[in-house]
Amino acid sequence: MPISETWLLPDGVTDVLPEQATVIEALRVKALDFLNLRGYQLVYTPFIEYIESLSSLCESNQDLDLATFKVIDQLSGRLLGVRADMTPQVARIDAHVHPVAGVARYCYTGTVLHTRPQGFNRSRSPLQLGAELFGAQSIDADVEMIDLMLSLLQHIGMAENFHLDLGHVGLFRSLVKFAQLDKHTEQKLSDLYQRKALPELAEFTQDLNCGTDFYYLGRYASDLDALQNKLSTAVLDNAAFKQALSALISTRDAIATRWPELHIGIDVVELRSYHYHTGLMYAVYAPNRAAALAQGGRYDGIGEHFGRARPATGFSCDLYTLAENKFQELSVIVAPKGRDQALLNAIDALRAQGHAVVQLLGDDQIQSVAYATQQLRLCDGQWVVVAL
Repeated sequence: MPISETWLLPDGVTDVLPEQATVIEALRVKALDFLNLRGYQLVYTPFIEYIESLSSLCESNQDLDLATFKVIDQLSGRLLGVRADMTPQVARIDAHVHPVAGVARYCYTGTVLHTRPQGFNRSRSPLQLGAELFGAQSIDADVEMIDLMLSLLQHIGMAENFHLDLGHVGLFRSLVKFAQLDKHTEQKLSDLYQRKALPELAEFTQDLNCGTDFYYLGRYASDLDALQNKLSTAVLDNAAFKQALSALISTRDAIATRWPELHIGIDVVELRSYHYHTGLMYAVYAPNRAAALAQGGRYDGIGEHFGRARPATGFSCDLYTLAENKFQELSVIVAPKGRDQALLNAIDALRAQGHAVVQLLGDDQIQSVAYATQQLRLCDGQWVVVAL
């Protein structure tokens, strides 16, 4: 590579300049303060650790495994992974490092790294912020997490006309088990559902056991009333299917009561991270944004890898995505050089009030100070701020 191009960054990795970094940092602080007041305790996790630890999710989530950078530790010779998601790290804390007997609530933020962008026009190094709740199996925990996610977005100033998508992997998973399908057929169905390929789905399910039910699951994925009218009695009476459907309906109704103006959509075949989620899944969208503002779901048993399987639910978001196209106009007050005590006192007073003040150095002029909008000037024996 020519020397002139060595400053270029890899695809999907960007610098964040002052006008946007200020916005992102304000969002981060405001979000963490909000989560702390809701009882979610802040933890920091290492950027890199042994792959065996990170693999608590990678084993069941091939997408996460493929997204994880792997390197050899020069000290131990063991394989290390750069975190692509902080959830397995927080699960390690809950299961082994800081085992709480009852319900544990944690929040976190930090940069993660992906081998490939996780979606169109997405960063490979998102600034992930999230919350996790361990130790509660009830629907109340999922309702709390969804409410927390929506309240957080509202609190940090995102658009309030959200759209919430709800799903439950238990519907598809229980139907697969009931029909006794093999892994290959299960994967093919999952792919068809993800692509919303109804004509292909109709053809593929013709000769399957419970094929009509699988077709209806995709055909009426967003209409629970129509779905229940179309599915066979045998499927509707299946205990696992019935439990998943009841959980989905109960969660929808609870959130609708808490957020009466919220538009809630249902998609029972939204199977992102299907092999890792174990129950309810949720994502929130805003108008004119293709990517979800935040998303999450239930992933019971995640701590089993560390010797302590626990019910768990959580969500995360990318602060870079939330701050997309948001910039703050910066303002700096320029003070003249000098060690006069009155001048220094005036500078200290302005900084104590939250103003950015830069004092000139040597032969510098005001023009040398970036973002200068005002200056500190001596007028009638008093140091006052005047506009440039």
